Amino acid sequence: MMKNKIFTPLIFSLCLFSACSLKYTETPVVDSLVPEFVFEDVSMKSYEDKEKLSEVNAGTLEQYKNSSESYARNLNFKSFNKEGKVSQEGSCGYLFADTKKESYQLFDDITIKDYSDNINFYASALQWDGKNEQLTSGKSGNVKVEKDDTVIVGSGFSASGVSRSYRFTGSVSGSMGEEAAE
Repeated sequence: MMKNKIFTPLIFSLCLFSACSLKYTETPVVDSLVPEFVFEDVSMKSYEDKEKLSEVNAGTLEQYKNSSESYARNLNFKSFNKEGKVSQEGSCGYLFADTKKESYQLFDDITIKDYSDNINFYASALQWDGKNEQLTSGKSGNVKVEKDDTVIVGSGFSASGVSRSYRFTGSVSGSMGEEAAE
């Protein structure tokens, strides 16, 4: 019985390590590890039919070779409506974007203000799925939502850009009235 307790982990370890192989003849590909372009103090604007759609400013922006992935630090963004007024704006400390997958992960001091719906979101980590128009947090990450004179803080946050609704699956607290607006 004692031999089984010793040999089972030993055999498992030998199988695990014997399955590994090191490919000494292949040189590592570092293109995916080192950015092809690094931009400092970036300011970008996008236009369609001579109308400004969005504006992005970042302290640092990194783009990788043969990849749709970008990373940004100290990011501020704005989107504009057809009248040329800011419809949404926001900021975050760090952004990971995969434009091919339309997936964007925001981290650190996130602020998103939607002026068309008069709603503000604050969080430390959020993910935007552009294909499904879903904004989500982790199960345990808190998100603060302010709308008019209501403030709600909760975990398990998700918001739909399609239905223009949001919900929490975790614990929630909040306040309503003039005190909430302060």
